[in-house]
Amino acid sequence: MKKYIIILISLFSSSILFAQNAHFTTSGIIQYEKKVNMYAVIKKAINKDNESWYTPAFESYKKNQPQFKVLKSTLTFGNNKTLYAPVIDDAPASNSWFSDMPLAQQINTVYTDLSSSFSVTNKKVFDETFLVKDTARKINWKITNETREIAGYMCRRANAIVMDSVYVVAFYTDEIPLAGGPESFTGLPGMILGVALPHDNVTWFATKVTDTIVPETSLKVPAKGKVVTYAGLKTTLTNVMKDWGEYGRKFFSIFLL
Repeated sequence: MKKYIIILISLFSSSILFAQNAHFTTSGIIQYEKKVNMYAVIKKAINKDNESWYTPAFESYKKNQPQFKVLKSTLTFGNNKTLYAPVIDDAPASNSWFSDMPLAQQINTVYTDLSSSFSVTNKKVFDETFLVKDTARKINWKITNETREIAGYMCRRANAIVMDSVYVVAFYTDEIPLAGGPESFTGLPGMILGVALPHDNVTWFATKVTDTIVPETSLKVPAKGKVVTYAGLKTTLTNVMKDWGEYGRKFFSIFLL
């Protein structure tokens, strides 16, 4: 009996020691890569109405451009606030208009106050810039038992549906105890280091996490653009794209992400 008691005490002491020595990242900078499978995206856009000119353009694109377009961004976080921002792409501009498709761009700079669940997004929609001020998107996540390592952190998978039809797979780590993530993806019990939209052929995955003190001045709230709520932007896009058919519906989804 004494032997079992000693074992239990040892296990309990080890757990306390581990908890005391465990390090949780509460502020820092995360580098993300957004990857878009352009071949898949373009192929899905081809239909009987446009195939006569779309198909030759697609074949030309495949000869000159890689399958995946890679874009970089950062998420600065601290004091339970996050700022997601694109990194300026200094690569030579592509001559193909396929590269200008909204999904292949980075149109959002997103500030989120996780304590108040409020976000401000600078959003570029074609030639116009909106400043979306609203409650952060509420996502009904379903957490699974699947795990994977991302940027040195063990992450757990969660799934969700947003905007009624967009299937989202996310991986979060509780070693960074903030409910933030890239773009507008938040609300899990730890930082989201990976996001995939499998049916839309796009992913966001962290490549590096820098644990560092972040000055409050680094988390600047976006201030430029026509101020709207999420519902107001949705109404505006609905009116503008009402005659665009399936082409417009796809853009509609991308601009509201």
